[in-house]
Amino acid sequence: MSAQKHIFLCAINNILSGTCKEDCKFCTQSVRYHADIERYSYKQIVQIVQEAKQAKANGALGYCLVTAGKGLDDKKVDFVARTAQAIKAEVEGLNLIACNGTADREQLAYLKAHGIDSYNHNLETSERYYPEICLTHSWHERYETCENVKAVGLALCSGGIFGMGETEKDRDSLLEAIASLQPESSPLNFYHPNPALPIKTRNIELDEALEIIQKAYTLLGKEKLLMVAGGRELLFNGQEEKMFQAGANAIVIGNYLTTSGTAPGKDRQMLKKLGYEVATHCDSH
Repeated sequence: MSAQKHIFLCAINNILSGTCKEDCKFCTQSVRYHADIERYSYKQIVQIVQEAKQAKANGALGYCLVTAGKGLDDKKVDFVARTAQAIKAEVEGLNLIACNGTADREQLAYLKAHGIDSYNHNLETSERYYPEICLTHSWHERYETCENVKAVGLALCSGGIFGMGETEKDRDSLLEAIASLQPESSPLNFYHPNPALPIKTRNIELDEALEIIQKAYTLLGKEKLLMVAGGRELLFNGQEEKMFQAGANAIVIGNYLTTSGTAPGKDRQMLKKLGYEVATHCDSH
C-alpha cells in the first residue's frame, strides 16, 4: 500500500473547555472526573481568529472549533456561527470544522449558512461497547447527528477512539459504522490515559493501530481524508512513516483538546524528512 504524497494538516481550537456534564469515561472535559486541565468559558473571538491565522501559517488547512458539552444549544450555535464568520473574514483557505456534540438539522444548517464547512462528530466506539464508556447519552444519538450533518449538506468528519478496552470485533464494528456514513474525513484517535479518568490503561499496540488504519483505508477509500489524531505521539513516535504507508494521509498538528501535542514545526520537519509534502489545498490530498 503506497501512501499519499500530500499530507493534510488539521488544527484544533478548544473554544469552550472542561464544562461537560456527561460521563464519557475517556474524556478529561467531563466535570465528573476532576481532571487537572484548563477550564474556561467562551474564548474571545478575536483570540480565536488570531489562533486561526497561526494555524494557517503552520500549514493547517482544517481548523476545528470545539466546545465541551453534550451538544449544541442556542448560545453555542450563535457563538460558533459568529466565530466562523470572523475567521472567514480574515483568513482565506481554511476548511472550518465545527465539533460541538449532538446537533439537529436546523442548528447544522445555521452553522453552514454562517461559514462552517464541515462538522465533526465521532461515533467513538462500537454500538455494543458504547454503554461501557458512556451512559448519559446513546450511541444512536451520535449516529443520528452524523446523518443530520449529511442531510444539510455539510461535509462529515467522523471517527473514533481505539484502545479503551474494546475487542477487535468492536473495532471492526466501529469502522463499518463509520464507513456506512460515508464521511469525507475520519479521525482515528488512540486512547491517551489520564490519572483522573476511569479507563486507566490502553489496550492497543503499534501493530494493532496500523491494522486499524489499513482497515479504515480499505473501507473508506483512498479519496477520503484518513487522519491520525489523538494518541499519535504515544504509538508512532519516530515511526510515523508506518502510519502513512498504512493509508493515513492527514494528521492533527499542535495541541489536542486538553493534551499537548508535537510542535507544528517539528511535524513539518518530520514530513519533509520522510519525503511528504504538506497539502496546500483542500482537494490536494
